[in-house]
Formats: sequence, structure tokens, C-alpha cells
Amino acid sequence: MLGSTLGFGLMAIFIRLASKTIPTWEVAFFRNSFGFLTLLPLLVLPALRQPRPAAAFAASVRTDQLPRYVVRTAIGIASMFCGFWAIAHLPLAQAVSLAYSSPIFVTIAAILMLGERVRARRWTAVALGFLGVLVIVRPWSHAFSMGSLVAVSAAVLSALVAIQIKQLSQVDKADTIVFWTYALWVPMSLLPALFVWVWPSGITWLWLVATGLMGTVGQLLWTRALKLGDVSALTPISFMQLPVVTLAGWVLFDEALDAPTLLGAGIILGSTFYIAHREAKLARQQRSNAPSEAVEPGN
Repeated sequence: MLGSTLGFGLMAIFIRLASKTIPTWEVAFFRNSFGFLTLLPLLVLPALRQPRPAAAFAASVRTDQLPRYVVRTAIGIASMFCGFWAIAHLPLAQAVSLAYSSPIFVTIAAILMLGERVRARRWTAVALGFLGVLVIVRPWSHAFSMGSLVAVSAAVLSALVAIQIKQLSQVDKADTIVFWTYALWVPMSLLPALFVWVWPSGITWLWLVATGLMGTVGQLLWTRALKLGDVSALTPISFMQLPVVTLAGWVLFDEALDAPTLLGAGIILGSTFYIAHREAKLARQQRSNAPSEAVEPGN
């Protein structure tokens, strides 16, 4: 989880560096493209060990849910664009702090879309999380900017994506979900990028390659961490991303961390930790009540 946190933190830094010379849509396209190139060998390698590699790979990514993947990917692209724009235009600490509010919106989306029941303590955590968002955004003061709402939009859209992945995981394997996500992300992010295209040059290519590489490595390590450990124990480690990007913002971009952002980030992180803790506790209870379902939770 610490490796994943550092990967995502470095990705944010590289996005900021690349965005100095090329548009956000283009950064998103290259992040997806280089990320797909990083991921594809890992998806293909198991099939190469089979007698008929091409057939084995096709079977591993076969799905009957392609229209749902198109919708999921479109929302994911919108979330990515909003998140990348926030990283490029807001102080890094503010953009990343607001990104951590996504689990708050996941809880609400789970109620509306999945019919999950949420009791008073989690509702309290959600309310406190919203308070943290308001403290950072400060809609009542001269410090308010529409850019902060873009960062919040990224968190809301990311929550919708999380719900869709949860639904798709009931019918498709993890490798199938990952493959179709990236396979659709690349062309769908290319189309808007073409309207603002600027050819990268010099060291910008390094930032773009590193963005895709760090994003994919962060995702892979995060998935691996959740397989090995408890969500409630791992979530606080992921909060290390905030000091990493805060330090980078200060050293590389001469950004200072103001008190409201620090206070709001603390409230959001505390709320997110409690929500993760409750999710993990409920998951353990469900596994103990239905041990036969816990053997292969993706099926």
C-alpha cells in the first residue's frame, strides 16, 4: 500500500509537470496509452503459458457487458479529466485532499444505486466528510474558486465508477474489467485530445511516460495490497500521499499549505478512514455468515 501511495503521488506530480506544456485532455490520453502498454504484458503473459495463447487470452477478456463498459469508461474519462485538471490548476495538496472525498460519495451512491443500508455512524462520517470538503472549498469566502468544484466533481464521478465496477465484478473477472477499461479509455480519451493537440517535446515525453507507468503501478500495488491486508488497516497508509504531494508542491511549485486546507484534509481523511473501517467490518461479518461465498468473491 505504501508503494501504491507513492506511485499515485508521483503520478500527480508528473501530471502537473506535463500539464505545463500540453492540454489536460492530451495528458489523459498519454496516461491511458502508456498505462495500457505497461499493463498489457501482465494480462497477456498468463495466456502465453497455454497451448493456444490467442484463444486463451480472448477467453480471459470475453464479456457480454460491452455497453455497460462504454458507459463506465465514459464516466471514468470525465472523472479523470476533472481530476487531472484540478491537479494542473489547483495547489496539489488541495486537489489531492478533495480526491480523498470520493468514498463519501461512494457511500451515498451505494444507497441510491445498490440499495445498501447505512446506519447512523456512517451517516455521521459522511456528514463530517462533507464538512471537510466545505472547509477546503470555502464557498463563503473570497478564496472560493470554481476550480475546486471541478475537483469535487472528479470525486463524485469516481464514486459512480466505483459502484459500476462493483456491479461488473459480479459478472466479469478482474482481468476482464481492467482490459476493457483501458481498451476503451485510450480511443475515448484520444478523440477530445485531437481538438487541442500539441506535440510533446523534450522532457515532456518523460513526464507522460512516467504518468502512465506510475498510475498503472499504483493501481496494481493497490489491488495487491487489498488482497493481502485489511482495508481499515491499509487506508491510513494511503493517506501518506498527501504529505508527499504537499512536499512536492512546496519544493517544485512554490506552493504553501494553508490552514483551512490542512483542517479540511484532516476531517476528510478521518471520515474516509471510518467509512473504510466500517466497510471492512461489515465485509468480515458477511464472510463469517456465508463462508461458502467468501472462497471466490468475484464469482
